Amino acid sequence: MTQHQRLLIVDFGSQVTQLIARRLRELNIYCEIHPYQTLDDDVLRQLAPRAVILSGGPDSVTRPGSPRAPQALFDLGVPVLGICYGQQVMMEQLGGAVEAGHHAEYGRAFVTPAPGHRDDGIFAGLFRDGREEVWMSHGDRVTRLAPGFQVIGTSPNAPFAMIADEARGFYAVQFHPEVHHTPNGRTMLENFVRLAGFTGDWTMAGYRDEAVRRIRDQVGDGRVLCALSGGVDSSVAAALIHEAVGDRLTCVFVDHGLMRQGEADEVVAMFRDHMNLHLIHAEESDRFLSALDGVSDPETKRKTIGRLFIEVFEEKAAQIGGAEFLAQGTLYPDVIESVSFTGGPSVTIKSHHNVGGLPEKMGMKLVEPLRELFKDEVRALGRELGLPDSFIGRHPFPGPGLAIRCPGEITREKLDILRKADAVFIDQIRRHGLYDDIWQAFVAILPVKTVGVMGDGRTYDYACALRAVTSVDGMTADYYPFTHDFLGETATRIINEVKGINRVTYDITSKPPGTIEWE
Repeated sequence: MTQHQRLLIVDFGSQVTQLIARRLRELNIYCEIHPYQTLDDDVLRQLAPRAVILSGGPDSVTRPGSPRAPQALFDLGVPVLGICYGQQVMMEQLGGAVEAGHHAEYGRAFVTPAPGHRDDGIFAGLFRDGREEVWMSHGDRVTRLAPGFQVIGTSPNAPFAMIADEARGFYAVQFHPEVHHTPNGRTMLENFVRLAGFTGDWTMAGYRDEAVRRIRDQVGDGRVLCALSGGVDSSVAAALIHEAVGDRLTCVFVDHGLMRQGEADEVVAMFRDHMNLHLIHAEESDRFLSALDGVSDPETKRKTIGRLFIEVFEEKAAQIGGAEFLAQGTLYPDVIESVSFTGGPSVTIKSHHNVGGLPEKMGMKLVEPLRELFKDEVRALGRELGLPDSFIGRHPFPGPGLAIRCPGEITREKLDILRKADAVFIDQIRRHGLYDDIWQAFVAILPVKTVGVMGDGRTYDYACALRAVTSVDGMTADYYPFTHDFLGETATRIINEVKGINRVTYDITSKPPGTIEWE
């Protein structure tokens, strides 16, 4: 995307680095995240950023060998903004000082203006109420400013919470303006990109045209095989590639028997009938469910499903013949998360549902037209491509499907019960007009049976858990605050309408510590 004005985000390992990029994309600014250790002088010259943001991070600049920014970055002649650890790195490298520990601030804090501060630069429009509410997360703090900097704002444990060197266009803050808990953080970022001369040339209409051109340049006269799950990402990728190469795209929809109620029919109708795509509907439920028989470990489930996907795609690719390219709906968060901050292996929370090593095994080249986009941008691109809101606005659905909403062993009986209960829950959410307020909602069937009473008889049936969360990007999430009336009405419907369930619970765990899905 070199034709766009580019902002470089240097990643020092913060858990919220992606939020910086999201906030900037919302301002129509094209930005890229690069780990600090991948940036040398040559890479910086190739990137040619118009501005740079240094992210937060978990390390301490006082520790020998802790991460640093490339020194050449400060000689680019472009504005630089340091956030939290990024501020401390700037001070350490530009002649200031940082002190370790004993001055921690976590969570909400208030920054007050320093005497004689200037109400301009990136801090223009702040302190209207005499102070700024911000979100802090630091143990170290700056104790001496680098030459050329002046203090703009202070907090109880950060005497240099906001600082600026206007002459060089260098700014830094000890808090996190990218998070929602800093109410005027967006204003600071808007001010920063305005001062850097950005015009906001990053739009989905423009991206669509550029992506089509790049796909045509990459594929040429070749043929593309697209792994179509029916989810938003793969659906938008398929629509975009179809616009670029037409009939030389073949989509393969693998029906593994783990879809929601009626979902396979909806996907086939959407792409084969509505969009007139060449679609292969691979009905493989017996193969998948037989392989999953007796399997209870969640990682084994995921790996089994992934292995069978590879087998099906190999078979379909061989039948089609001549397909040189494999399309995937890989998103920008997938790309970023694949790069370890330390350069070593990261802790595996759960296997990613992307196809993974398939291209190398099959000798195909990857086409990933969405790898520069976040989820909300993918939805916007889908609307640009004419996909109906009812389809691209659907809640995320995991690649392993209902397998990970069925803790313990998977059986056809449990899957049937789960489908019916999930359909009732989603119907309830739609009836009450809540669907678009919720990031993701589903039912999990629990691996326990409980005693109940229906009529004059005793029952011994499954319990289920309702799960509904709010989120901005899926990285963190909180449970949706349904009313007790809604939960009671939903539980009554499920118990009355779904044979096999006699107890309904509501999961109120946030992420972290939990995950959104159950496995």
